[in-house]
Amino acid sequence: MPDSTLFEAERPRLVRLAYRMTGSLAEAEDLVQDAWLRWSRAEGANAPEAWLTRVVTRLCLDHLKSARVRRETYVGAWLPEPLLGAVEPDDLADDLTVTLMLAMERLSPLERAAFLLHDIFDVDLPEVARTLDRAPATVRQLASRARRHVTEARARYPVNAKEAARITSAFFTAARDGDARALSDLLAEDVAIHSDGGGRVLAFHNVIRGMAKAQRLFTGLRRKYRDTPLELLRFVTIDGLPGYVSRTGGSVLQTTALDIRDGRIAAIYIVRNPDKLTRVAAALR
Repeated sequence: MPDSTLFEAERPRLVRLAYRMTGSLAEAEDLVQDAWLRWSRAEGANAPEAWLTRVVTRLCLDHLKSARVRRETYVGAWLPEPLLGAVEPDDLADDLTVTLMLAMERLSPLERAAFLLHDIFDVDLPEVARTLDRAPATVRQLASRARRHVTEARARYPVNAKEAARITSAFFTAARDGDARALSDLLAEDVAIHSDGGGRVLAFHNVIRGMAKAQRLFTGLRRKYRDTPLELLRFVTIDGLPGYVSRTGGSVLQTTALDIRDGRIAAIYIVRNPDKLTRVAAALR
């Protein structure tokens, strides 16, 4: 029987790959467990690390065929499951933020796999070609197209931790208080607000764009929830972005991640879907 110790040593990396492919840690863990079942039945697989990477990637590609259909019928905006810096596995940390993961959502599954394997996981081109069952020249084109899309979404000058903490704290206070003037000092003119409720809880079905609309949104929420204001639970890092966990309306848990560029908040990612917050809720207990 194949060595389970070797598989367990590879598991964190495989989960990381599957999560970056699917956007869901629960689905990633299921896919890696499926890979374990195949590994347990394999007889003397050569180059086990490459074999496992190949199997998990192919499982993810098959999974994404159905996931794409599900997301087409998803209620409102879809965001990846938020992973807090304090609870995600050590090997899951990399520079792929929520913004970049959404950019990858616009890629084809093959483009996403080629980019992740080659650019993030340092798999050499011939092995990527073997994994995807494509010619090396085709894989090179897939990775190049993906890289162009992702580069556009990557911040040129990442904000430092101290500045990120200052802006995040100021934004929480301004959003909670519905302070339009303070918001104007924090938000980019073309700020985009994404909110994922999954049809389970109240959320905005469409992306809200522009500072004026954002100001109206937060001042309106302040009026609506005057008696049960936004409650801060913890400042955190969410998929590489500064943010916080809060409770709104007295009971609904949510995470808010901020994409800060040139000293202004360019995008806000709010996850309220309780199905995506079970790990966050557990981390707060």
